[in-house]
Amino acid sequence: MTLLKNKILVPADVPRRARRRYTNNYLAITKRSGRLMLFPGDQRIEHLNDDFDGKDIHPDDQNPIHFFNIASRAKIGAFAAQLGLISRYGMDFRNIDYIVKLNSKTNLVSVKQKESFSSVLTDVEQVYQFEKDSGLKVRGVGYTIYLGSEYEPQMLRTASQIVNKAHKRGYVVIFWIYPRGKAVKNEHEPHLLAGAAGVACCLGADFVKLNCPQRKGKCEPALLHKTVVAAGRTKVIVAGGEAKKPELFLKQVQQQLEVGASGNAIGRNVHQKRLDEAVRFANAIYALTVESKSLTEALNIYHGH
Repeated sequence: MTLLKNKILVPADVPRRARRRYTNNYLAITKRSGRLMLFPGDQRIEHLNDDFDGKDIHPDDQNPIHFFNIASRAKIGAFAAQLGLISRYGMDFRNIDYIVKLNSKTNLVSVKQKESFSSVLTDVEQVYQFEKDSGLKVRGVGYTIYLGSEYEPQMLRTASQIVNKAHKRGYVVIFWIYPRGKAVKNEHEPHLLAGAAGVACCLGADFVKLNCPQRKGKCEPALLHKTVVAAGRTKVIVAGGEAKKPELFLKQVQQQLEVGASGNAIGRNVHQKRLDEAVRFANAIYALTVESKSLTEALNIYHGH
């Protein structure tokens, strides 16, 4: 699958002077395929140490450099992390395409204690200045929205302004959207996730990261089609979620792509493995997502055949 420059639909809010830059950034993270395999590394704030130390988690994962070793050696679309983390390691990993995550929160405060809110750590102009100063390949920005939270109005306004400012700088914008809070009974409900996809489109996002719709507590890739349609010209990438058996996970990825998903955001299913296995697994996901390989071919890549 190859995406030519003249096939990219550049949003109307990207000024003429930034269109080439936007197009180049889009092509870089999708590898000219139109699909995105995002490797997110924002969990060190989001999940504290829960994802990095424990049963079935390789000791390599305790060190933040493990993210960068994987992202620099594996085939991925882009690596997403907070600006501070990128600044601490990026000088040694200049081959990586980066997405800067603008906001974060820890998991210490539960929804039962307080409605979900994610603090803005960095703004678009700071990202742009960092890119110029560091010379790193910053391709876009990411932002999380908690629909249904009492902070929803504030987050929606911030998200809208981020799209406007990022597109003016030629950046691609990815939203993480999670329905959360007392008003939300089931954050994985297919109808609700389709609504969240529509919100991302209305805000002007290029990609939206959503959880897989569930039926009776189980991910149902077939239910994604409704979400993809609702997203319109915003492309849907599916969150990887909790760790699963690699063979089952790859089959699920294939099914999500078959019903119209434009990629995935795979974190702990990759980084909790030792380096060589993490690279092979990332390459297998990339083969399915970006190279349109078969499930058999992807499994062979993972198993090193």
